[in-house]
Amino acid sequence: MSVRTAPGVALALAAVAAAHAGEWPQFRGPTGQGHAPDEAVPLTWSETDNVAWKTPVPGRGWSSPVIADGLVWLTTAVTDRETGTSLRLLSYDAESGHAVGDVEVFGIADTTLLNQKNSFASPTPVIDSGGERLFVHFGAQGTAAVYPNGEVLWRTRFPYTSQHGNGGSPILHDGLLIVSIDGYDTAFLVAVDAETGEERWRAVRPAPISQAYSTPLAIRVGQAEQIVNVSAFRASAHEPATGNEIWRVEYPGGFSNVSRPVHGHGLVYLSTGFNEPVLLAVRPTGTGNVTNSEIAWRLRRGAPLTVSPILVGKELYTVTDSGIATCIDALTGEIRWQHRLGGNHSASPIHAGGRIYFQNEEGVTTVIEPGVEFEQLARNELDGSTLASIAVSDAALFIRTGTHLYRIEEQH
Repeated sequence: MSVRTAPGVALALAAVAAAHAGEWPQFRGPTGQGHAPDEAVPLTWSETDNVAWKTPVPGRGWSSPVIADGLVWLTTAVTDRETGTSLRLLSYDAESGHAVGDVEVFGIADTTLLNQKNSFASPTPVIDSGGERLFVHFGAQGTAAVYPNGEVLWRTRFPYTSQHGNGGSPILHDGLLIVSIDGYDTAFLVAVDAETGEERWRAVRPAPISQAYSTPLAIRVGQAEQIVNVSAFRASAHEPATGNEIWRVEYPGGFSNVSRPVHGHGLVYLSTGFNEPVLLAVRPTGTGNVTNSEIAWRLRRGAPLTVSPILVGKELYTVTDSGIATCIDALTGEIRWQHRLGGNHSASPIHAGGRIYFQNEEGVTTVIEPGVEFEQLARNELDGSTLASIAVSDAALFIRTGTHLYRIEEQH
């Protein structure tokens, strides 16, 4: 190890309100559903406008920024053809952009990407509620807990074989780090003790199995909590303490799932993935196989493949990989509008300052007004590619490109 130091809708909204404005602790923010605290974030920016700072990021990685205690954290992979790949955790001062920490968590011999669009460092870290530890996941290459000073508390591995490398991010729930593992050779949802890294439970998926890259979501249904996990050919909900399955829906044609589910209006919204993309609205109140009993509606036209949907009010918003945005009545599945945003899309949208921000892979962010009619408010462009999702902290947007990290903030 080396360290360098340098100079549900109501439930979701309640969680956002309770979160400190400076915290963005996991993929898709405080609720895991893309909602930022209600702050006056910038509407417009460019390379020369509303950029508080721009700092270079070494290596290659598509993990999204996470933020706590005035620090921005990312993972990256620094590859050397002779020595292999160093999987690293980086930190930056949120106010100045100065690099603060750079620690190697794992070293691997691999140097060749399984998918040229992916990276060795695509899952987003997660920070515990006290900001005392960060948890990083590099797919089959390893999972670890790291103190903010760079000391590694524990390391573990869940080996599996995947066609495209790593993708899904870990989550924290009641002292457990929960990770979804979906490969050709093995597939399971696993929980480890956040203090020790020791496995607490494992929910093995029955055959058939295949690759998937989704991030689980913790939800509350009545007085009970569930961990909703989207995987190849099925999505399921599990008891957080035991991993026991509560309910599942099956979709035999869907695999390589990427988007994270969202929850609200008594429904879980999830995408069935590639081959036969369908957006499903599922009532999470049943038990066992609820495929024929608890699916409230299905949408095939405009169903997302990679990007997670976002729920704002009574509308659900999605965007396809090719940039077709869709606004859907969240209760009925009726399409309100569809509009071509342009570009290719991998990043998941956010809702901040009363607006929705869609970022494409070419560095362009389209900002829209939520509503049943399409209304574009701004179109902003930065240099470089953008596959990581935007993070929000203290009225600023944090955007990772292929080479840099930006703080976008109103400049007075």
